[in-house]
Parts: sequence; C-alpha cells; structure tokens
Amino acid sequence: MSDVMKAVRLHKFGGPDVLVYEDAPKPQAKAGEVLVRVHAIGVNPPDWYLREGYRMLPPAWQPAMTLPIIPGTDISGVVEAVGDGVTSFSAGDEVYAMVRFPSGLAGGSQAYAQYVTVPVGELALKPAGIDHVQAAAAPMSLLTAWQFLIAQGHDVPNPLQARQHLPVPLNGKRVLVNGAGGGVGHLLVQLAKWQGAHVTAVSSGKHEAMLRDFGVDLFLDYKAVDVETAVTGLDLVVDAVGGAKSARFLKTLKRGGALFPIFGLGFDGHDEAAQLGVTVSTTQVNSHGGQLAEIAPLLSDGTIRVAIDSIFTLAQARKAHERAAAGHLQGKIVLTVADGAAA
Repeated sequence: MSDVMKAVRLHKFGGPDVLVYEDAPKPQAKAGEVLVRVHAIGVNPPDWYLREGYRMLPPAWQPAMTLPIIPGTDISGVVEAVGDGVTSFSAGDEVYAMVRFPSGLAGGSQAYAQYVTVPVGELALKPAGIDHVQAAAAPMSLLTAWQFLIAQGHDVPNPLQARQHLPVPLNGKRVLVNGAGGGVGHLLVQLAKWQGAHVTAVSSGKHEAMLRDFGVDLFLDYKAVDVETAVTGLDLVVDAVGGAKSARFLKTLKRGGALFPIFGLGFDGHDEAAQLGVTVSTTQVNSHGGQLAEIAPLLSDGTIRVAIDSIFTLAQARKAHERAAAGHLQGKIVLTVADGAAA
C-alpha cells in the first residue's frame, strides 16, 4: 500500500493561488483515531482564514503555524482502518465528520486530502439517505447552527465571551435569520422551523425561492427593504453574517429577546443591548461526533437539507476558493476526491 496521497497544501499564505495540489505523506491512525478514505470535502470560511494566515484575527489570537499545511475540516468518506482501542467503527463504514475544530486551527485538521485521520469522538456514521457530497457539506455549518440554536453540547471555555452560550426556546417564537441563503443561514432557517418558530429570512432576492421551499414565513430582500424598520417585536435574531453591523438588529427585538451573532468579533452594541434588555450571545463551534449522529436522521429523511452551491474536484481547490471569494453563495461549496492513495 502506498505511503503517499494527493492533497492540497499551503507553502505560504495568501490568495487562492497558494493552494497547491501535490503528493503528501499518507497519515496513519494512532490510538483512538480512525483513518478515513475521503470522498468529499466541505469548504468553509476557516479554510480561507487559514489560507490567509488568519489575518482577520487579532494578533494575540493568531496561532503559530508550521508550513506546509493541509487545510480543511469537513469530510465524508469510508473508514480505511482504525487505531488501537477503536471499537465503534470498522473498515468499510461510511462516515462524516468535522475534524479537529477548533483544536486544529493551526493546520491540524488536514481534510483537503485523499486520506485523513479523525479522533473517534468526532466521527459519526454518514446519513444513509444522502450522498457523500451532501454529507461533506453539512458538518461545520450544521454543527454551528445546532450549537447556536439547539444545544451547545460541550463545556469548552468560550473564547468570545465570559459565559457559556445558551440556546433559547424556539417553539412559537418569532425568529429572524440574517444571511439566510448562506452555508450556515439556510440551516438555521430549517432548524428554527423544525423547532416550531415563525421564521423571517433576510437575504438577497436570488435566494427567495430556496428559502420559501424551506418553509420561511416571511422573506425580506435586504436590497429592497430596510430590515431594521420592517420588523419589530422579535424574540430572537440570529445574524449569520455577524461582525460589527449585528448591532443594527437590536431595535427589532423585544425586551427579553436575544441576538446571536454567528461571527462575534467586532460587535460593539453591548451597552445598547443592556439598555434594551436584550441578551447578546455567541459561541465557537466545536467538533462533536455525538451531535452529528443525532443530526444524521434529520439529514437522511430530508427534514434538514443542505443546499449545494457548487462542486469542484480536490485538484480544483483554487477555483473553489475563488468561487467563495466571489461571494453570494447559495449553500455550500464541496470538493470531490479521486479514489486511491495517489494519482
């Protein structure tokens, strides 16, 4: 068996052109790990943050990194081998995972490859009713939506605020999702509807048909409507865009409501939120095989559907990142992987 594989690696930081498709050492499963032959890879914002050297983070938060690095976290594939002590998975099992996140922020996840090792606690059986492309598109975005809305499910210290994030009840509540057409946003919409919320989706008009198909109760095109004045009395706003501009949604919430910015860095509305009686809370998504196993039936039976924006091969990773940089994604970008250890 070959000890090399094809992978996409960084030898320097920068734009999509620094992604190099080349031979790399094939990993071996250590104790407590599973070696997965990758069939598809989900593309996520942390992939290009890593590619750029995390220049969007405050200097104190930027991890030390050693090149070359294989980026990527989200995979779907087939178990090739298991390490010592692993009894819950066997060779041939179809599986999916978000690999070592955020523990692998410095390049330890290594999913843009034909093979990847996964800690057993981060792995789950692939939902039987969907293919590898759909399964690979799900983990980071769906775990983010799940840990914000349903159950955080972990007690890892929150790097973004002093207290742990707590989801709020959704049944019968009025919920607005901003950025509803994107990778996380369209899953937030579906989870909120599944939980019985009245959902307002905010996005560009190109996403309206998809979001209405997901059952949203009200669609607002942010290019045509002043969202901050169009709705009031909301129980929860989940801003899948996040950042400094999230504070503009505070006025849409009733006293006792909550604002969840998915990207919490730069938010400066805490004083205004306190005056309005609004809770602001965010969190960092963490790998969680148990939650992926819990989510799997919802993906398998179509209760939750992952929209696919575009599909590229692993060798086309640069083009995939160029597509991401162009923006206005409708769902997720996925890379497909050629079979075998080397090409």
